[in-house]
Amino acid sequence: MVGVLMRIFSFSLVSWLGPESPFMFVWAFNTTDAVILSWCSILKKDSAYTLLNVFWIMVGIVGMVRASHISAVNFKAVWLDLLTQITALFS
Repeated sequence: MVGVLMRIFSFSLVSWLGPESPFMFVWAFNTTDAVILSWCSILKKDSAYTLLNVFWIMVGIVGMVRASHISAVNFKAVWLDLLTQITALFS
């Protein structure tokens, strides 16, 4: 229920505020509720709802990257640095 209320709140915020809405907050909030709803649907073994919410997680990640105005080059560099550090941890 918390995840559903979070989703209603985030979409209501965008509907009311339009272009003046805090898009980074909305994307982060919406992605968080997608994680909660994905977890619930995994526990209930509802594959269609799981797929839908995992899709919303991916859309949310892309939305947060775009809302943060990170260029594609910077994003790739940060991602490669993160992968290098993770690889170094397990080596």
